[in-house]
Amino acid sequence: MEALFYVVPVLMIVLVLFGAGAVIRRSRRVNSAWSSGLTAEARCLRTYTTTSGGGDTMVSTSLHHVYEFATREGRIVRFEERGGPGTTLEGDIVTVHYAADHPERATAHAPSRGKLAAGAGCALVFFGVVVAFCVVFILVAHKMFDFMGS
Repeated sequence: MEALFYVVPVLMIVLVLFGAGAVIRRSRRVNSAWSSGLTAEARCLRTYTTTSGGGDTMVSTSLHHVYEFATREGRIVRFEERGGPGTTLEGDIVTVHYAADHPERATAHAPSRGKLAAGAGCALVFFGVVVAFCVVFILVAHKMFDFMGS
């Protein structure tokens, strides 16, 4: 039974660290696309929404866009992006930013480094609070078991 008080928080820490890694990777990819200076005109091929939650939990809806563009070398690239503007419809032409070495990681989001940093920073602070809570929980559980054992 004692192991449960150690294993669950450690698993939560591992999951949170994977989430933090994903946030950092996503931020670096978007920033790389913006920093490359390469842009292209892309056509929005499809828009759709996904929902999650329901029942006793809050429902969350995400808007997705599928874009296609040609790189300067003539390579046709298709990519999907979540969280774009609701005003972009199928058939619309948008400017995308991409890095030459990874055009499939393009983004149609306009450069906004401050917003990107703030979003990533808030997520990382949240993850840090969760990790700190788990560590404190482990330490308190350990002290409690030491106290009960003596």
